[in-house]
Amino acid sequence: MSLPDLNTEDGRAAYRKELRGVALPIRWGGLALIVLGAVLALMVRNNILGLTNSVLPVAYAALGLGWGLVLAGIVIRTRYHRRRLAEGL
Repeated sequence: MSLPDLNTEDGRAAYRKELRGVALPIRWGGLALIVLGAVLALMVRNNILGLTNSVLPVAYAALGLGWGLVLAGIVIRTRYHRRRLAEGL
């Protein structure tokens, strides 16, 4: 791949679109786990569906794993950006 054309508005827009697609499933998966963990924690707190405190570690694990995936996606995207600008892939 050649270096991205960052001198024109169209080139910058195309590169932004390219960067948004990097590690997208990882970031969306992390977001889904964060939402699931938060919903589970709130359901335990408000005693919805009869969930007890035994579900709370699952909620916390989902939150932790979700944030880990989001941060991993950010790191992957940042490394891709650095390599793309430095080497032209």
